[in-house]
Amino acid sequence: MSKIDGEIVARAAELADANLFPGALAVDAKGEVPVAALDLVCGAGFHGLFSPTEFGGLGASAETQWAVLEALAGGCLTTSFVWAQHAGPSRASVETTGPMRDQWAEALATGEARGGVAFAHLNRPGSPMLLADPCSDGWLFSGTAPFVTGWGHIDVVLTAARWADSIVWAMVDARDCETITSRRLSLTAIDSAVTVELRFDKHPVATKAVTSVEQLKDWKERYRHGLRSNGSNPLGVAARAMRLLGPSLLDDQLSEARQHINAATADQLPEARARLGDLCVRATSALVASTGGSALFVEHQAQRLAREALFLLVQGQTPEIKRHHLERLTASSITQRLHNDG
Repeated sequence: MSKIDGEIVARAAELADANLFPGALAVDAKGEVPVAALDLVCGAGFHGLFSPTEFGGLGASAETQWAVLEALAGGCLTTSFVWAQHAGPSRASVETTGPMRDQWAEALATGEARGGVAFAHLNRPGSPMLLADPCSDGWLFSGTAPFVTGWGHIDVVLTAARWADSIVWAMVDARDCETITSRRLSLTAIDSAVTVELRFDKHPVATKAVTSVEQLKDWKERYRHGLRSNGSNPLGVAARAMRLLGPSLLDDQLSEARQHINAATADQLPEARARLGDLCVRATSALVASTGGSALFVEHQAQRLAREALFLLVQGQTPEIKRHHLERLTASSITQRLHNDG
């Protein structure tokens, strides 16, 4: 890691320890992430984490991005999770050659604008949930995007809609209107991130708003190669729980799990992600057990971290990750778990 990248990671760790973690319980209880918390992340320059320097971003390497994501997730997962959605539109606006680059690339890189994503439905089995139908001046989006995070705090949503065997990716204004209706979801963890279900009713999407059209099979291959990034969330939450717990055998397991996922191939990533999910559950459960009855108080960090660990078992889940999670969590003995770790 270069000196500059090291400074970026150190800045993230300082922000997490000095600001995000001390305020995490208040954020969790508030019902909505305070603007001040998101402004702290923006003020530290982290909206530019996913963009090259030519657009005002940090030009950070993938490894640096992973480390920053881990640090911030260990500070306040709710705040971090809203901010992390910014990666999708930031990258898409840079990679497109159309008008969306001029409109959004620099604004997203500098934090002038904030983005979210609507593509979780692509991983769901069965019929497509959100469809794109061609029309004379672009597309009409109809259907449902079930998980869109940060509603009310974001300006634009990188939205994926199915067209036959392809995906139409477009930058959609993040606001309710005549053809887009939001319904807030109630979650047991990171509820303050304000996650909504979006309903599209023949919502018009101009051709200029489209960043790309790609084959579904190509996206699935690209997605499975990118599973490392979300692994930073359980790493961050587990690491925070272990710091509160004190020295234990879990510390070496965390280091080994981090090294394992960093070196994993695309085929190995689902198992590596499941290893992190299992470790995160065990670390937060150990913290609850060591704390005792007071861990159940809403004023205690242990219960927040334990709920976040459960959330991370399903966040970014694919069928392969789910299978590996179930194999680990239903293993009959520690011997079986050690076997899974190879």
